[in-house]
Amino acid sequence: MSRRSSPGPVAILAGAGTLPATLADRLEKENRCSRIIAFRGFADNDLKRRADKVIDLLDVKGIMACLEEWQPEAVVLAGAVRRPRASALLGSYSLFFNMQELKQIVARGDDNLLRGAITLLEENGFHVIGAHEIAPDIMSAEGSFAKRQPTEADHRSIELGLEVLNSLSHYDIGQGVVVSGQRVLAIEGPEGTDQMLHRVASLHKRRFLGGSSAPPQGGVLVKTAKIQQDLRIDMPVIGPKTVREAAKAGLSGIAIGTGRTLILKYEETIREADRLNIYLLGIRAG
Repeated sequence: MSRRSSPGPVAILAGAGTLPATLADRLEKENRCSRIIAFRGFADNDLKRRADKVIDLLDVKGIMACLEEWQPEAVVLAGAVRRPRASALLGSYSLFFNMQELKQIVARGDDNLLRGAITLLEENGFHVIGAHEIAPDIMSAEGSFAKRQPTEADHRSIELGLEVLNSLSHYDIGQGVVVSGQRVLAIEGPEGTDQMLHRVASLHKRRFLGGSSAPPQGGVLVKTAKIQQDLRIDMPVIGPKTVREAAKAGLSGIAIGTGRTLILKYEETIREADRLNIYLLGIRAG
């Protein structure tokens, strides 16, 4: 039985990053009630103090009990979490799925695991929505957002980056890639975008120390949702920190999928891009 028409709050299941607080602020501004479940070990301290409940990510029974009590109008998953060990996942979800089905969910990658979480919520009558449905204005638009403009060579690098991401989508691998010229420098793995950019910065540093006259500059971070990704889960996000990390990695710009990537702290993100002379481009992707 669906709770879609319930007058209850919007329940935010909150991981790391600023997105959960952004959504809670937006709901408050619109005089809509929200309740926050902050995941211990992921949500930052400010959000945990603000949260109605702080719960372990694997305490599925506790999460469901909170939602049953709150009877929310909708549930939104927001913020990053690390994938727990398979054995822990099997133990946590075994009350809700048969073991064969659960093993298939765990084995098929992070997207399938998150879809399994949504299935569980929906089978228990909860209406799951995406962060972009609460704050549509933070969804990326098409076009250039910063003062610096990409060159023709940059556009060719972006095209290659999109080809790589589209090819990898079916394997549930990352949402970001760094391309310099026609060379792929890094592909995002489970560590996330920031750590990928750290790897690129380290690569540049090793080249510089190896005898080149200056650290190589240029390149682009291309970031977008996977093909056919359910945008209610794990939608790519950038913000001011992404711009700073891209600059540290020696990149010239960032290209993000139009309508498939969220921009947090939009004005600050643009200011940082202009300050660091980084182009920021919304592109059609998939």
